[in-house]
Amino acid sequence: MKVSTETLFGKHFYKSKWGFSELKYKNAKDVLPAELLDQLQQYIRGELLYIPQKEGKKAPWGQLTGLRKEVFERNKEIRSRFYSGESLYELSDIYCLSESS
Repeated sequence: MKVSTETLFGKHFYKSKWGFSELKYKNAKDVLPAELLDQLQQYIRGELLYIPQKEGKKAPWGQLTGLRKEVFERNKEIRSRFYSGESLYELSDIYCLSESS
């Protein structure tokens, strides 16, 4: 699967359905033994390779990026504005949401 990436101010970002997130990577020669690096280079060279965490080690969605907290705060603000009298139409326009969400 090809991932869309952008570089801005020397940092790399990848595009997901939620927007852009910083792409954090390390140079394989700095973290892998030379023998393992040689083996990997038989399959892929000069490209980014994603290595997922083991199943039991995954952090909950949005915890590492802060997106979970950001969405929670945004939703809290939407509810507050709704209970203060703003219409669904106004809120959907302000927050770029459909009126049904």
